[in-house]
Amino acid sequence: MLVALAAACVLGTGAMAQDNRIDQVRPDAPELALPGDDAIGVRTIDLVHADQIDIVNVEAGKDHPRYDRPLTVEVWYPAEGDAVGGTYEGVFLRDGVTQVSLKGRAVRDAAPKKAEAGAWPLVVISHGYPGNRFLLSHLAENLATKGYVVASIDHTDSTYNDQNKFGSTLVNRSLDQIFVLSEMARLSGDASSFLSGLVDASNAGLVGYSMGGYGAVITAGGGVTQASVDYAWGAPDGTLGIHLAGSDSHAALPDARYKAAIAFAPWGMERGFWDAEGLKGIEIPMFFVAGSVDDVSGYEKGVKAIYEGAVNADRYLLTFDKANHNAAAPMPAPAESWTVSEKLGRAPFDHYADPVWDTVRMNNIAQHFATAFLGKHLKGDTAMDAYLDLVEKAEDGVWAVNEDKSLKPEHTYWKGFGDRTAKGLSLMHATPAE
Repeated sequence: MLVALAAACVLGTGAMAQDNRIDQVRPDAPELALPGDDAIGVRTIDLVHADQIDIVNVEAGKDHPRYDRPLTVEVWYPAEGDAVGGTYEGVFLRDGVTQVSLKGRAVRDAAPKKAEAGAWPLVVISHGYPGNRFLLSHLAENLATKGYVVASIDHTDSTYNDQNKFGSTLVNRSLDQIFVLSEMARLSGDASSFLSGLVDASNAGLVGYSMGGYGAVITAGGGVTQASVDYAWGAPDGTLGIHLAGSDSHAALPDARYKAAIAFAPWGMERGFWDAEGLKGIEIPMFFVAGSVDDVSGYEKGVKAIYEGAVNADRYLLTFDKANHNAAAPMPAPAESWTVSEKLGRAPFDHYADPVWDTVRMNNIAQHFATAFLGKHLKGDTAMDAYLDLVEKAEDGVWAVNEDKSLKPEHTYWKGFGDRTAKGLSLMHATPAE
């Protein structure tokens, strides 16, 4: 009977999740997690970064081979009309073999909507190792409904079905992030592109998860250590030296068009990729997100240490108590990921989910804070300050509301969250040189 009951539970869960929706919003989601007013479209573009070092084929002591580096990018944007709903086909799971369909709000190839004034701010999304351009699609769609163009990168050598040597990820992650920013600016100025006049790439934000967060730290100005350049297991033949703190190459890297960055579980601090001097190079506003028991990037000596070391940046650290590495960034685990993969020898479910926190819950919280942080820094919306100026530990907030729902003077609960719904969260904030 117990076996039959367990089977029924699995089948029931799978049936409920079969739609593989990326756009779920729970009834207890914080206020800013709700989609915005814009219908959205999505298109896939293929870019080529010419004449790059072919890190995968570098051999010590020999001339570094070069190649034209291909990058596939998914682009979400505000669209004309009010159509809602579409399907993403052929999306690879973590095993690099299984392909699934995802469902969301975006309509494939919908006609772009021009901004009433100027162009839409740009957000570039960068996945982990391995990952793909759909891993944070829940956030991409959500931001696009609120008046952003969002470009999510498939990082060559670092995707589920194209996972190659780790050194390529170490060197190329930040370079890809900056190249895609420049390409989006170019396409916005190209009258023949669907992006013509659509993108304000001079007003851009960067979102990175895990190795994408590692890249975001470098792109924001955090130069790496000499020790990390020299790691035998790292990038080959000194090729990471392009990002070395204090070097001319790294000094020339940060792009002033990136005005702010969000880094989910950025990897590298526990492995010695930054020190105090390198992290001083970060000067743009940063919003870090972490699980307090992250055993991949680390917490106290990992993400929190990056937050503490970025002393020249206005910065936040949102922590999910008892969450691990997958805190808030990955989309909900597709139904097919619940099945054991022959290639992996386990169910890919654990690549997306957290043992303690519900994924949709974390996604909604991430959408809420991304809306506030990017709204503040890319749109100049001062109303967003109230969603960021919070008591550090949510459980210390006081819920004090009158019968007419007006707030009492002693009310200090996190703005945008309903009573009792911010449990397990904390938000630290520090200003430059604080």
